[in-house]
Amino acid sequence: MATEIAIEQERNLVGGRWVPSRSGKSFENRNPADKDDLVGVFPDSGREDVEAAVAAAKQAYPGWRSTPAPRRAEVLYAAGEILKRDKEKLARLMTREMGKVLAETRGDVQEAIDMAFLAAGEGRRLFGFTTPSELRDKFAMCVRQPVGVCAFVTPWNFPMAIPAWKGMAALIAGNTVVIKPASDTPASVVALARVLEEAGLPPGVWNVVMGSGGAVGDPLVTHPDVKVVSFTGSTEVGRRISTACAPTFKRLHLEMGGKNAILVMDDADVDLAVDGAVWGAFGTTGQRCTASSRLLVHRKVYDDFLGKLVNRTKALKVGNGLAPGIDMGPCVSEKQRDSVARYVAIGKKEGARLVCGGEVLSGGDFAKGWFHAPTIFADATMTMRVACEEIFGPVTTVVPVSSLEEGIRLANAVPYGLSGSIYTRDVTKAFTAMREFETGIFYVNSSTIGAEVHLPFGGVKDTGNGHREAGIAGLDVFTEWKSIYVDFSGRLQKAQIDTYE
Repeated sequence: MATEIAIEQERNLVGGRWVPSRSGKSFENRNPADKDDLVGVFPDSGREDVEAAVAAAKQAYPGWRSTPAPRRAEVLYAAGEILKRDKEKLARLMTREMGKVLAETRGDVQEAIDMAFLAAGEGRRLFGFTTPSELRDKFAMCVRQPVGVCAFVTPWNFPMAIPAWKGMAALIAGNTVVIKPASDTPASVVALARVLEEAGLPPGVWNVVMGSGGAVGDPLVTHPDVKVVSFTGSTEVGRRISTACAPTFKRLHLEMGGKNAILVMDDADVDLAVDGAVWGAFGTTGQRCTASSRLLVHRKVYDDFLGKLVNRTKALKVGNGLAPGIDMGPCVSEKQRDSVARYVAIGKKEGARLVCGGEVLSGGDFAKGWFHAPTIFADATMTMRVACEEIFGPVTTVVPVSSLEEGIRLANAVPYGLSGSIYTRDVTKAFTAMREFETGIFYVNSSTIGAEVHLPFGGVKDTGNGHREAGIAGLDVFTEWKSIYVDFSGRLQKAQIDTYE
């Protein structure tokens, strides 16, 4: 007889109160490694819930905006300390609801900790600038100001880190927030909201509304009182949000898909490159926008690299991410696993050579979860869908190349431009690739994953729309520049017209 699972009934956070959805409807959130494990029951919300949350955020905005930035920083510092205190508990919750192994969910919480402290540090900076005026007895400066109510639509693969990337930057700048978490991972965002509550964030500054993209996301991003929309997810949905926001000229940040390449040159440390490829392709079960889903390998080291890659991949232990010794967890849902399986079938039909994995894992320890074997296609070409479309699962393709120039050309031959990498001992090749890769992030002798919060994160082409998250650049999404002129000459002075000999 199965052990009874305690069911936790969660609610939306609106104006500092935890409330059920107006409809009274709810949905279940289950562990993707063990569908018998019910993580919680969450409100299935709609337009009325969104309107209440946006109204609460709008009402809280003047007070939070007028709170001195160093005081706002104290709340974020406190949140960072609470996240540190509860890191293990939060990581275990995240593994239960998202599936990735415990070491990775600890890293997810650590990103939230790092971002809290980074943003809090800006509470005594939020630097603008001063500059000389072209006129006498006139002072010129520029300052950052908050924008207003921010709407976040966040994904399931980094269910605490990404809300923290967006949220900490928005909060330190003086904005208020309404967040719609992914329906596959609402518990992590609820946990983050409770951390912010404990840290002393005033009611209404951070609001959470759970539900589907159509019922919650659509009315949220189009709400007239929302001034900033920040979305992380697929390019298809991002394009639709961009169209929806265009008529009202909302400030919009989009972080979308990727099809990232590691370029392995003939002078590379092959063992090191294999380490990076395995981590990049199968970390988070390949469910990262920065995943190393294309491996462009020089023909001179191709066979050596491929053989070692296959051996390393076959040795990966797949299972419940809470269990010790597990290297890779399940896909986040049955739907996601089925999507991966369809791409594997496409790869076979296209003629790519399946050298590892390729199967859905079922029965035994896999019977209650959504598991797929780590999969490698070799001898692929860039005309194949598996080599140019985002799969978002544990599948990577190995493509032979004959030169640095060909490798760079193939790396750039996709609509996306998030992350890229080269393995080489030649500084000229490294710097050439660094310059020529059409990506927002680039690594030398490292995988395509592993961004740090104090550097800007984001991509080009169909990956993003020009904004960045994290780092100081993350403030740009959530602040407006105001130029200020103070004339103390006692007379009317006309810029570009008055001159002084």
